[in-house]
Amino acid sequence: MTNQTRVVIVDDHPMVAEGIQSILESYDDISVIATLPNGRAMIDQLDRLNPDVILMDLNMPDIGGLTATEIVLERRPETRIVILTMHDNPEYIASALSHGAMGYLLKDVPTDEIKQAIDVVMGGERYLCTGAQGSIAPKDDGGREALTEREQTILLQLASGNSNKQVAGQLDISVRTVETHRKNIKRKLGISSTAGLTRYAMEHGVLQGTGARL
Repeated sequence: MTNQTRVVIVDDHPMVAEGIQSILESYDDISVIATLPNGRAMIDQLDRLNPDVILMDLNMPDIGGLTATEIVLERRPETRIVILTMHDNPEYIASALSHGAMGYLLKDVPTDEIKQAIDVVMGGERYLCTGAQGSIAPKDDGGREALTEREQTILLQLASGNSNKQVAGQLDISVRTVETHRKNIKRKLGISSTAGLTRYAMEHGVLQGTGARL
């Protein structure tokens, strides 16, 4: 069938992964193209698999879900990542969202909700299951959505006068990835110009190396 959503399941518990795979394979518009045991395996096979959606567990050996999420999105920003975990702690939820995950599901959700989450994130919207809806994206002390560590690094590079191409070269990522991060930084900070980014960085001690968190 054409136009199927290509899904990869990343979970270090084979029975869990197989159960989710069995559920999703009942839908004609979804193709589960792989089940992988940890984040490292996902990163290693990302280019070959080219998934639309990754269902990612959080706690896994070698490379866990949060680190894998950030690396995957640096390389392929268009990939939708849905965290699928047993952890309902608001700190886990906020951290997952700040790392770029578009969805957060608990493993005890009804089976059809996994399909619903995939459809929603494929439509470009965020999906939080009922148990996670009380948590929103983390905010900094000024009430803005907090920047990830990678976004903070890129802000410093841009505020120092480096071009997108220069930043990409220094961080070994694509220019497209830098552009995506740049847009997200401007959106989160409510800033529309590069001059505004530089001014913000100076006001918050970023360029002076004071270690201030954004």
